[in-house]
Amino acid sequence: MERERTYIMLKPDCVRRGLIGRVIARIEDKGYQITAMKMMQLDEPILREHYAHLADKPFFPNLVNFMTSGPVVAMIVEGENVIVGMRKIMGKTAFEDAEPGTIRGDFANTTTENLIHGSDSPETAEAEIKRFFG
Repeated sequence: MERERTYIMLKPDCVRRGLIGRVIARIEDKGYQITAMKMMQLDEPILREHYAHLADKPFFPNLVNFMTSGPVVAMIVEGENVIVGMRKIMGKTAFEDAEPGTIRGDFANTTTENLIHGSDSPETAEAEIKRFFG
């Protein structure tokens, strides 16, 4: 299997709660390599692009408010089967469904503020890496 790359974003709640190091340790403990990382403040235009599939949902304004409430940490993570592997260690989106031992299962306490985002396919990964890293 060839090395893949994926886009991972630590959301404002992860940054605010001081969990960056603990989450990065889990990524590295899994054997994945962080090949690019930056802290950035997101704005509504980039969020409208990133969450285009959610823009017509009633919760979208709250999502924008949350995602602009503080900085995020954007990362390119590489490794064998990294897209599937990262989605497993992140845990399910809904915090109440996230298994213990996953990032969301251990640290998230709401579905809205669920700590981390990860690409769901190679195509999405490339689009998100381009969006956030150029």
